[in-house]
Amino acid sequence: MNDSLSRLQQRRSVPARWLGEPGPGPEEIETLLTVAARVPDHGKLVPWRFVLIEGDGRHRLGDVLAAAFKADQPDADAEKVAAEQGRFAQAPLVVAVVSRVVPHVKIPDWEQVLSAGAACMNLLNAANALGYGASWLTGWAAYDRRVLDALGLAPDERIAGFVHIGTTKEQPTDRARPTLADIVTRF
Repeated sequence: MNDSLSRLQQRRSVPARWLGEPGPGPEEIETLLTVAARVPDHGKLVPWRFVLIEGDGRHRLGDVLAAAFKADQPDADAEKVAAEQGRFAQAPLVVAVVSRVVPHVKIPDWEQVLSAGAACMNLLNAANALGYGASWLTGWAAYDRRVLDALGLAPDERIAGFVHIGTTKEQPTDRARPTLADIVTRF
């Protein structure tokens, strides 16, 4: 079996709290995003884009999350607020994959949303190929307008995923995978 297939068979998400420095450098980030953008894109509409959350930007976004969380949960204790504030500060790089449907008479919205999901998956695979751990997450922040506004999303844009990328500090155990006989039928 070639190395690419072997890596794909072993790929696994690493919790964001287990990701640390060093993160990808500028050339590696360019490689990650180039690979992420090589996905099926019916009509060449490019129905996705990327927002890089790194360095101090992770803490600025944390401030936005903490404020939104406190506004919605005024009785939340300091520990819960701190957890929300640190949500994007664990991995050295978080890529927000933004889904944006381009109205088109021949290309359904669903195909465009799937293309954004494919960009997330390519990003995970590229991070794995470069030797980094990664995790594709959403959570409440992906659906909160205050957070989306802070990230510069237009009203018609959505977060397909926050992909956290960094060096794996702790190796997760593999989870049970479905048996092919349970998920495959033939027609």
